[in-house]
Amino acid sequence: MSLGSLLFNPLKYSKNLLLTGVSSNVASIRFASKKSATNTRNPPKHGRPKHRGYKVPDGVRVPEGKILATQRTTRFHPGYNVSFGINGTLCALQPGKVYVTCEKVDLNWDHDWVQRNYAGHNGKIIYKKHFHVIPERQHCCFKLVEAI
Repeated sequence: MSLGSLLFNPLKYSKNLLLTGVSSNVASIRFASKKSATNTRNPPKHGRPKHRGYKVPDGVRVPEGKILATQRTTRFHPGYNVSFGINGTLCALQPGKVYVTCEKVDLNWDHDWVQRNYAGHNGKIIYKKHFHVIPERQHCCFKLVEAI
C-alpha cells in the first residue's frame, strides 16, 4: 500500500492504516463538498463598462451603417451623411471617409433639456465635435457649375 493510493481513496484503507501504524493524519483528509461563499461576478455597485466614445478615428474609411461614436449625453453631433440614433449613437449613412471637426453649436435655449444641461452657458459660444462622412464617389452626387 503506497502513500499515493491513500491520498486518492483514504476511506477505503482506513482500517488497514490503524493496523499498520501509518499516521492517521493522512486518512483524515476531507474534501470540500460545497462551493465557497465568494461571488465571482462584479458587485452591483460596479456595473459592467459601456465603452462609450469614439469608435472610428478621423480619416478612416467606413462602410454604410458603421457606428462612429456612442454617447450618453450629446458630446458629438452628426454632420454630413451621419445619422443620430435614439440613444445618441452616430452612424454612417453612406460609405466614405470620416472627418471630425469642431464647430459652433446653435442651441435652442427654449428647450428644457438645453436649459438643464447648459445652465450658466447662456450667451456664450459653445463648440462641439461633429462627425462627417464624405462619400467616396463625389462625381455622381454633385454637378459643376461654371462661373461667368
